[in-house]
Amino acid sequence: MADLRRAVRDNWSVAASEGLLAAGDLVLIACSGGADSMALAEAAAFEGERFESNGVKGLRIGAVIIDHGLQPESAGVAAHTAAMLTERGLHPVVVRRVEVGRAGGTEAAARDARYRAFEQVAAEVGARAIALAHTLNDQAETVLLGLSRGSGSRSIAGMRELTPAGKITYLRPLLKITRTETEAACRGASIEFWQDPMNQDESYARVRVRKQVLPRLEEQLGPGIAEALARTADIAREDSDYLDALSGEILRAFAKFGPTSVLLPVDLLLQQPAAIRNRVIGQAIAVFGTPVTRQHVLAIAELATDWHGQKPLALPGIRVSRTGGDIHLKSAKTLTPGAC
Repeated sequence: MADLRRAVRDNWSVAASEGLLAAGDLVLIACSGGADSMALAEAAAFEGERFESNGVKGLRIGAVIIDHGLQPESAGVAAHTAAMLTERGLHPVVVRRVEVGRAGGTEAAARDARYRAFEQVAAEVGARAIALAHTLNDQAETVLLGLSRGSGSRSIAGMRELTPAGKITYLRPLLKITRTETEAACRGASIEFWQDPMNQDESYARVRVRKQVLPRLEEQLGPGIAEALARTADIAREDSDYLDALSGEILRAFAKFGPTSVLLPVDLLLQQPAAIRNRVIGQAIAVFGTPVTRQHVLAIAELATDWHGQKPLALPGIRVSRTGGDIHLKSAKTLTPGAC
C-alpha cells in the first residue's frame, strides 16, 4: 500500500505542476469494486487531505461507480462497493447505471458508455479529475493489442498517466504498479474486492491476451515481459509525441487553410522524411474530422512522391486532387474553427 500511496502522490504532483489540479479540487476514483480500483481508492483516500505539492495543498476524494448492467449481480456489487467506499470516507460516492450498446462490440460499447457517464458525473458534482486504476499489466495488454492492429507507434504508445479531456483530467497513477501489487495491498489492508467473472471470459480479446498470450510469452522468453512492454509504450509515446508536434508545426506553418479546404505544397512534402510527411498528411485529413487510415495517407502521399497524373481521390467526406505543385483536400462542409 505504501507503494500505491507513493504512486498516487507522484501522479498528483505532476498534475499539480501542470496546472491540472488546484487546492481543494475534487478527484473522483473510478471504482469497479475490483482489487485495482479498491486499492487506488484506499491510497487516494489516505493521501487526499495530506497532499501538498507545487502550491497545491489538500484534495477532496470521491468515487464514481459505473453499473454496466451486463451481469445479474452488477447492481448489488455497485451498491456494496459504494457502501465500502463511503465507510472509508470518500465523498461523494455516485453510482451510475448505463446502457451498453452493441456498436463495435461489447468491450468498446461498454467503454464508450462508461466514459460518457464519467464526464456527466464529474460535471454534476464539480470534479476536476477522475482517477483510473489501470495498472502496468493493463498497459502491457494495451501495447500487445495495439501491436496486433499494425497501426504504428501511436497504437503501441499505451495509456498516459495524465490525459486532459475538456474540463476534467483523467489520472492513471498505477501504470507502474502491477496487478499482483494491488491485490497484495488489498489483502494487507483487509479490503474486500470483487472478482469480475468477465475478466475470465476468453471471448474478449483483452482477456485472451491476459490469460494466454502474456503467460506464453513469459514462458518462452522469460519473466519481465509486462514490464518490457510498458517501457516500450513509454518510448513509443515519447517519440510519437515529438514527431506529432513537429508535424503539426510544419502543417500550420506551410499549409493553406480555406473555409472548406486544406492545400499542401508538394515541395514541402517531398522535403520531409516519410515519418514526418505521413504525419503531416494524417493531420491534414484529421482537420476534416475524417478517420485517418494508413491506406488513405499513403494514397495522398503518392500524389507527391509518385505523381503520374492520377485521378482525384475520394476519401470519406473529402476529395483530394493535385493541381500543379499543390495537393488539395476539399470537403463540402465548413471546417470547424480552430481545427487546424
